[in-house]
Amino acid sequence: MEEVTEGVNNLQISAADSHKKNRIQVSNTKKPLFFYVNLAKRYMQQYNEVELSALGMAIATVVTIAEILKNNGLAIEKRITTSSVDVKDESRGRPIQKAKIEILLGKTENFDELMAAAAEGDVGDDEQS
Repeated sequence: MEEVTEGVNNLQISAADSHKKNRIQVSNTKKPLFFYVNLAKRYMQQYNEVELSALGMAIATVVTIAEILKNNGLAIEKRITTSSVDVKDESRGRPIQKAKIEILLGKTENFDELMAAAAEGDVGDDEQS
């Protein structure tokens, strides 16, 4: 009986996990790349970290977003998780496996300074017009 209770408790934890406030589920067809880059910056400002998640062909997009943030000195990699999930294929009616990636990024020490400098640069651009 204890094993069943433990299994149910673990289930609740993973179900709560799927509705994290700082998770961005990336699609490679719905939004442009820099929409996700800017959204990730905003999430890091709010929550100090962001989790980027993608399935299948969108994995390359998530990796690109993470690399842009890292190369600009805004983020550090905290965790990368890969797995496969069963997704129901509507045309065939049976489940197919898709690759899944989750990348957890945290703020760098100078994140706030870099964001402030970028905001000042944006204001400077407006004044020149």
